[in-house]
Amino acid sequence: MLVPTATAPTARAAPPHETVPTAQATAEPHGAVPPTRVTTPRSATPPARATASHGPGCDPLVPAECLLPFPNDWYTRADPGTDTGRRVAFDSAELPRATAGLPIDPTAWNRSDGFSSGSALIAHVPGLDLAATGAAPITDIGRSLAPDAPVVLLDTRTGERWPYWAESDAGATDPARQALLIRPARNFRDGHHYAVALRRLKDSAGRTIPAAAPFATVAGRPLPGGHPLHARQQGLRPAFKALRKAGVRSEDLYLAWDFTVASARGLTGDLFAIRDDAFRRLGDRAPAFTVSGVTDFTPAQDSRIAREVTGRITVPGYLNVPGGPPGSVLNRGRDGTPRRLPSSTQVAEFRCEIPRSAFHAPSRPALYGHGLLGRRSEVGAGNVKAMAAEGGFTFCATDWIGMAEEDIPVVLGALTDPNLFPAIPERTEQGMLNALFLARALIHPDGLTADAAFRDGAGRPLVDIRRGVAYDGNSQGGILGGALVAASPDIRRAVLGVTGMNYGLLLERSVDFAPFQQVLDVSYPDRLRQQIVLQLFQMVWDRGETNGYANQLTDHHQVLLHIAYGDHQVANAAADVEARTIGARLLTPALAAGRSPDTVPYWGIRTVSRGQLPYQGSAMTVWDSGTPSPPVTNTPPAGPRYGHDPHSDPRNSSAARRQKATFLTTGRVINVCGGIPCTAAPAS
Repeated sequence: MLVPTATAPTARAAPPHETVPTAQATAEPHGAVPPTRVTTPRSATPPARATASHGPGCDPLVPAECLLPFPNDWYTRADPGTDTGRRVAFDSAELPRATAGLPIDPTAWNRSDGFSSGSALIAHVPGLDLAATGAAPITDIGRSLAPDAPVVLLDTRTGERWPYWAESDAGATDPARQALLIRPARNFRDGHHYAVALRRLKDSAGRTIPAAAPFATVAGRPLPGGHPLHARQQGLRPAFKALRKAGVRSEDLYLAWDFTVASARGLTGDLFAIRDDAFRRLGDRAPAFTVSGVTDFTPAQDSRIAREVTGRITVPGYLNVPGGPPGSVLNRGRDGTPRRLPSSTQVAEFRCEIPRSAFHAPSRPALYGHGLLGRRSEVGAGNVKAMAAEGGFTFCATDWIGMAEEDIPVVLGALTDPNLFPAIPERTEQGMLNALFLARALIHPDGLTADAAFRDGAGRPLVDIRRGVAYDGNSQGGILGGALVAASPDIRRAVLGVTGMNYGLLLERSVDFAPFQQVLDVSYPDRLRQQIVLQLFQMVWDRGETNGYANQLTDHHQVLLHIAYGDHQVANAAADVEARTIGARLLTPALAAGRSPDTVPYWGIRTVSRGQLPYQGSAMTVWDSGTPSPPVTNTPPAGPRYGHDPHSDPRNSSAARRQKATFLTTGRVINVCGGIPCTAAPAS
């Protein structure tokens, strides 16, 4: 990054035309920008970017760091070919380089027609004291909608104020480089445009912090055409107008800006494209498979599981290297749409656990989603076997490639070189397609149940394919599972266990991120820059996890969230945002009185009382093991003061498993806790 200087921003000559790729562009190899372009003006008076003191192309309003404030339509351009009419237009020089010094290729980011629907807003306000300012904290989200709130998020299309919480980066070691983080309490609407206002901000002495000179100039009188900030002022006119209409006065502003959220098609298009193409190729046939192993257990060996079956599913390959090894990305056609690599197939290894009860009455087919950077072998864990035996499920699993054990070197490498990062969500999308094919093989008449491995000695099927396939995933299996379910033509109900969404929110709040944080600290020792990098990651991560699919997840699916209160690994805050976004109802009472530090516990989440059960719809159940409440900062619950990690407790509760099984088989959320909050004994 270029170091800021004291010189005022000067105008850069606008290019004669603003250009965007077209669908008729020539071939786009990975890492290359499509060469064919057409002229598209941003508005009647297209604003040119000024040259900021911190580098060409950076927003002149904030000299502290390029890309601030973030997200920001300054870094987009008009594109009538997208659903939002915008396209992200990062330049490599604007993206923060790691200490290795390699420039970042912006191609993967510039495919987006807006920013992440769950993006944190990042600003830099030297001397800011959030308490003195009266900004809404995570414990009082309702305050964010107060008429005089110092931070205003406004949907300019609907005029709706958007809920959030504000926090200063607790991990910052240099107060001069501490980020202000504004987190949406519910995901922004796909494809909508938002204006942001920071007003009447205070320092620790209660003094109002004045706006920086560039913004004060832009927020003031109309500037003449030759002024270096004229174009920036013109670009912000719609945001200023919307804010004024909402009662925000320009003279109160410290900073204001606007941004566009990626469209639903922009977020989900890659996965849906490979799904549609793969199933079109498949037609009405079953996916090709082979059974590689069958192990029968005596009751003495395993009282719950009678048979374990392993094998391989053959799936069309959409990654750019034959076989799709770790580090590969989606193969793309001339228009940037993922295309099958000619003749390429992906071999998805699977493992299935068939319960003893299936030999008396056919079991229900279900997919299981494993945890963080794990393997399909997790389907053999004790809690999964118990769920299979008690609920009558045959659980099958395949590796979440992209976020599996074999991908760990790529994940670590991406923290040192962000050019590697797109391989994580893009290979994950192939992994989801693998799981979709496994689901189809489970319920197709010519699929797995046609093989002797899935039949008893008399030839009777051990799996009932007539009632569809269910999904149950824990931890990462919950975080990724929402995207899988949203894309699935065969899954209608899912349990997302100890879940959340939006890695850009939950990573810093997870004890699991500690070893990865050490790598990130070396690559990006500046915390302000780190926060930008995490949100850049989320922009492309949306395509491979629930965050990018949440706004449409429950349109055609029912979802039950099981949450461990005080979870050390998946932050409760991320689950709460998910529940608000997908419209899941909270089973109440959720916690004992006084247990939560929040002014209004579970603010903004609709409820269903125990007396209203059974409930037919999407819901969230909180399981309390007595663990202390999580931190109210963007830090993990590490150390003795946070006690036992309850992450594994819900799945090890027989009551929780009974609620899950009933939901997956009937769609009804039942009362398994009486009239009191649900509790789960700490698992060993």
